[in-house]
Amino acid sequence: MADALNARMAALRIGQQALATASGVSVATIRQLQHGAQRRRVQNATLTAVASALDWPHDHLIRVLLQDQDQERDAAEQAPPGSDPASAGTDHQILAVLLRIEQRLTDLAERIVPGVGRTGEQANDNGPDPAE
Repeated sequence: MADALNARMAALRIGQQALATASGVSVATIRQLQHGAQRRRVQNATLTAVASALDWPHDHLIRVLLQDQDQERDAAEQAPPGSDPASAGTDHQILAVLLRIEQRLTDLAERIVPGVGRTGEQANDNGPDPAE
């Protein structure tokens, strides 16, 4: 689910704060969803709100989550005896990290040159950059 969420956020060029505001979900929860590090069960209402904010069908993230769980179970069942079933998802973990890096770069570019991450909008000149 984290891969799908990160890819959609990158495609829409939306950051954590903007998604949190649009969905009514905390930034901390968005971050947990992006990293796939849920220590507790995510409520369906949360997934529905985030999916809707990303212009997906309301049940999209729930279906992705269920599919991910099925794939993890299948990978564990197909893993050779004595092997680590967690290593089956290595490609997905690498992709998730790359997507997070891409999102972070987009966020940083937006801070350096406002408007660079948005299409169809012009940058607002808010005066000199304090870092200069």
